[in-house]
Amino acid sequence: MPSFDIVSRVDLAEVDNALSGIAREIATRFDFKGSKCAIRREEGVLTILADDELKLKQMQELLRVHLTRRKVDPLSLDAKPPEKASGNTLRQKILVRQGVDQNLARLLVREIKEKRLKLQVAIQGDELRVSGKSRDELQGAIQLLRSLKVEQPLQYINFRE
Repeated sequence: MPSFDIVSRVDLAEVDNALSGIAREIATRFDFKGSKCAIRREEGVLTILADDELKLKQMQELLRVHLTRRKVDPLSLDAKPPEKASGNTLRQKILVRQGVDQNLARLLVREIKEKRLKLQVAIQGDELRVSGKSRDELQGAIQLLRSLKVEQPLQYINFRE
């Protein structure tokens, strides 16, 4: 039976490359001279440290631009509100979303079922496996899922006959 998987993955090596590009740009930009601005990644969490609100906004914009250049979708980031840090600085944590969470998986399954497509959808941890009798039905499901406005980028992999 033909099938494919729905996943949501972010290439953390590309995120690291974007962060090193941001660090180089911060070191050379005049408006960041003498500031304590920095950005780092620990596992799936990015931490931005900025001197004030203006520099924090500039750092967020740099992050979006550099991630887009590296072909990482900025929708995969979940920004938390900034908090005060030591020395009158601001710290903001940004989570990198990996995997399809249960609520999004249920939404995708419900959309496929409502369209009355003759497909079977199975939730397998943080992935979904969609299988059906014909390749055309699977491609129709991909088109349907692409037309949905979800807050997380999805990839369709392992398309099998």
